Amino acid sequence: MSDAPPASLSPDQPLVVGIGGTIGGTSSTERALAIALEAAGQEGFRTRLFGGAEMGRLPLYDPKATTRTLEERDFVDTIRQASALIIASPGYHGSISGVVKNALDLLEETARDPHRPYLADMPVGLIATAYGWQATGSTIAALRSIVHALRGWPTPFAAAVNSQVTKFDDEGGASDPAVLEQLRMVGQQVARFAPLAIQHG
Repeated sequence: MSDAPPASLSPDQPLVVGIGGTIGGTSSTERALAIALEAAGQEGFRTRLFGGAEMGRLPLYDPKATTRTLEERDFVDTIRQASALIIASPGYHGSISGVVKNALDLLEETARDPHRPYLADMPVGLIATAYGWQATGSTIAALRSIVHALRGWPTPFAAAVNSQVTKFDDEGGASDPAVLEQLRMVGQQVARFAPLAIQHG
């Protein structure tokens, strides 16, 4: 699922990119991410979502490959244009999923970019979903560590969603209003900090 910018927004408006989901259909993780992205969009940002379907088309990252697929180039070029990022991962065995990690590994392509290597100085919002609370904490910790390694700035608030308790619907809602507010806060924080990244870019 890729979100087009609202018609009222100019292509010159700053872009917030969302990465998250699972292969095999729209997941709770992807729905949570879409809510956070919508909140960023309401702050005047363009948004684009790379969900499970898009990440599933990315081949396993090979650092020695001499060419990249169209999907790989699109993903990397979109991240290069972004002013902020939101990453959402399900908790798999206490850490992030392989499909999300593979997408993040592809950002090695930006290592030698003169303007901004990796996610340097970029605000990054974090969301973890899991069937139980324990894995949400370790997944958020893993995401923070990865973002630090990529030179990004994890925003202060990260959303932890227990999918055993909270259910999402196709209309962009959730059974727990508090979870909705937490996800919106993730989107609002990246939107708030993105102008600072632009000024320093």
